[in-house]
Amino acid sequence: MHIPSIRTRRAMLAAVLLVASGAAFAQAGYPSKPIQVIVPLQVGSAADVGTRVVLDKVGQNMGANFAIENQPGVSGLLGADRIARAAPDGYVLGGITDSVLNYAVNLAAKTTFDPLNDFEPIGRMANIAWVLVANSNAAKTATELVNQARAQPRKLDYASGGSGSPQHIAMELFSAANNVQLTHVPYKGATQATMDVAGGQVPVMFSAISVALPLIKEGKLRALAQPAERRSSLLPEVPTFAEAGLPPFNFSTWLGLYAPKGTPKAIVDRLNGEVARALADPGVRERLVGLGLDPSPSTPAQLGELTRTGHARIGKVIRAAGIKAQ
Repeated sequence: MHIPSIRTRRAMLAAVLLVASGAAFAQAGYPSKPIQVIVPLQVGSAADVGTRVVLDKVGQNMGANFAIENQPGVSGLLGADRIARAAPDGYVLGGITDSVLNYAVNLAAKTTFDPLNDFEPIGRMANIAWVLVANSNAAKTATELVNQARAQPRKLDYASGGSGSPQHIAMELFSAANNVQLTHVPYKGATQATMDVAGGQVPVMFSAISVALPLIKEGKLRALAQPAERRSSLLPEVPTFAEAGLPPFNFSTWLGLYAPKGTPKAIVDRLNGEVARALADPGVRERLVGLGLDPSPSTPAQLGELTRTGHARIGKVIRAAGIKAQ
């Protein structure tokens, strides 16, 4: 066995110390300029509002400026690609949901980034609750919707934020569970899709509660049922699918903070700690819960595992249901 010389060992030790000191400096001197945060979905989406609430508090605590920019397109793939290609120095981050990394990626024929290897997970920020909604001229209950869809196969339209979006997948799962067929009307984002359902252009859709809640309160949307084991405290009068007498299924998504692959561990760990600190703040928790978001911190490793297992699970669901990009 070859034993390194004393000189070689000294050089190796110096290199290790240099890396360690560089990481320590990166943590101590970070951030020294504004941090750009790309949300690859529309303004007003669950990812958008959740990221803004959490990072507003993180910025206050760190004395840092987080400049949030929305870049929707291709179900979030355009913005995610930009995050993946950014310099791994901690000054470009992404507020990304599993709708992008697990849903859209599994439906895309080809992507310009690897969702499992081109990002450094920092930490989960929230889980996102969902609800089936209809406009005032459509079905009044989930059972009525099912009966209408069975009587007129493919005659009822439903909106989504795009092919492969959570709205798309949730409705496909609902359709399969209830043996009905509806026609998909994909939009370029969930916010506009929700507004068009409220405006009467499309009858129904699944929506994140955070997006639909204001329109539900205004009476422009009717909440039909919740894909969860129990009712949300924000919609206590709205039944779960099981309570509505339909086949039950659970559907939720999550929001995480990511950095480009290769971002120093010291910076990732610093940001993870700051996100957890923000999520422990009572004011932040109250704001998130009021938006239909469940504050859910995690370690970087836990978010990485959540991304990997979710990618595999959603891929199986998409293939089993025969869902195709449109």
